[in-house]
Amino acid sequence: MPLPPLHPAFSRLAWAGRMVSPPAFQLMLRATSHRLRPPRPVPYPPRLDRRQAAVLAAGAAGPHQRATLLREARSGPMPTIVLGGFVPDATEALWLLRDSLLHHGSLYYFHYPRRGFSTALLLAQLGDLVEELARVHRRPPVILAISFGAGLVLEWLRRERDNPARSGVRGLVLVSPVTCLEDLLPAGGGRAASLLGRALQPYVAAGFAAEARHIERSRAIFQRMFDAGAQNRTRHAVLRPDEFVRLRAAVQQTIREIDGRGACERVAALRALTAPDPGGAPLTDAPTLILYAENEDAVLAARAPGRTALERAPDAGFPRGACRLVTRRGPGGPVQHASLIFHGSDYRRPLAEFYARLKSGKAKQAA
Repeated sequence: MPLPPLHPAFSRLAWAGRMVSPPAFQLMLRATSHRLRPPRPVPYPPRLDRRQAAVLAAGAAGPHQRATLLREARSGPMPTIVLGGFVPDATEALWLLRDSLLHHGSLYYFHYPRRGFSTALLLAQLGDLVEELARVHRRPPVILAISFGAGLVLEWLRRERDNPARSGVRGLVLVSPVTCLEDLLPAGGGRAASLLGRALQPYVAAGFAAEARHIERSRAIFQRMFDAGAQNRTRHAVLRPDEFVRLRAAVQQTIREIDGRGACERVAALRALTAPDPGGAPLTDAPTLILYAENEDAVLAARAPGRTALERAPDAGFPRGACRLVTRRGPGGPVQHASLIFHGSDYRRPLAEFYARLKSGKAKQAA
């Protein structure tokens, strides 16, 4: 039986897609989607808080170190939990990709606290949310973690190695993972070659009691990193001017609001992380996709131990994992470390393929 003809509006949309370049078409689709259903992540009160309550009751962390949990609700069966890097927040980092991920289910964003940080409390919050989604809602989530957030997820997997709750993860995506301090700073205490390394080095040298001038310098460096990404020649093809203004203002606000204590505790948390152990026991049997950008060398240290291990994903604790390199598709500069904002279109395809494999239940390998 022949299919009914497309609605005229969809026919016109398909015709428009053939007449314009793919990035411009994606921009048009996203702009239309945002007008019809603007992004509105709202605070999400979890139904389970057993783990985090135990951390707080034991005095291992304070309420000011609790991350803010936000949700964009959708009815799909495969929700995604997002953990960002140092900056920007998860909602801004995923701006260009949220529409495609929302097709699969709700998005849950972790925003790290501005005036403190506790790895124990954050991982307790993550464990509570994974259990809630998998056991209460019966929708095992995908965890998508970026840069520093990926290192935190690896630590969570290590701590949950013998906990059945870990099986509640449907899939795992690690974008430009930073697994330990040595991934960013050269071994032996040499001068950092990257902007991010230079931002972190004064905290390490000062014993995590950085002075005000260190705080201001690191703020300036993070702002420079964002502005450098904004120089991408294809930015205007993927971001409307009003979107860029809104994103830049949000990133600036985050950078301003992280105080000295918050910055020091984030760097201390990074220092406490360890790189994956090649040949160690599996961290998870969930399908795992590890994505490195083609220009990681501008951020990651030479011979970064985390990258050395994860590029051979099965040997680093991910028997159903694979590592892929994200390269620029079309004109413009090379894909930068964790550049989901300015190179979102380059990440769209590997993410779509991974989610399709999860949905089909045939994800023997991540890629």
